[in-house]
Amino acid sequence: METTANIIKYLEGGDLRSLGRVKFLIPLIRNQEDFDLLFRFLHSKDRIILMRSADAVEKITIGRPQYLQGHKSEILAFLQSAEDKEFKWHLALMAPRLLLTEQEMEIVLSKLNEWAGNPAESRILRVNALQAISEIVEEDPEMEKDFIELIGKLQKEEIASINARIRKLSMH
Repeated sequence: METTANIIKYLEGGDLRSLGRVKFLIPLIRNQEDFDLLFRFLHSKDRIILMRSADAVEKITIGRPQYLQGHKSEILAFLQSAEDKEFKWHLALMAPRLLLTEQEMEIVLSKLNEWAGNPAESRILRVNALQAISEIVEEDPEMEKDFIELIGKLQKEEIASINARIRKLSMH
């Protein structure tokens, strides 16, 4: 079992341009209990620790999305309150992994659409939000019309990274 002290040593130090020792932490998170300890760091006021813990949580839940379910309400709250762009990048990718009610899905899609369509947001966030929306649409094709409209709007901005993601998504 991991401890808070063990986890933090992988998250602290350096600067925002570095992921620190996150890649060494990920294999140490072996169960829900370890994950729950890591998840607590998403409440950190230290931007570096927040970014790295969000990166680890997001990567771990690619293969184990069930770890997020007990934290659904926190993630939904983070979606509304997150300010740091690095945190938003990872939240966007985590959102489609949650089992959501119809009302929660509307809230999540509203935020993802806001992020994807907002030129003031970072391009990484906009691309990640677009990716997340596409994953949700895959599960619920009724939302495809709105997604196609969003894509059309984004293509008109002629931003290389966004258009590259749109091309990648349209290959699926």
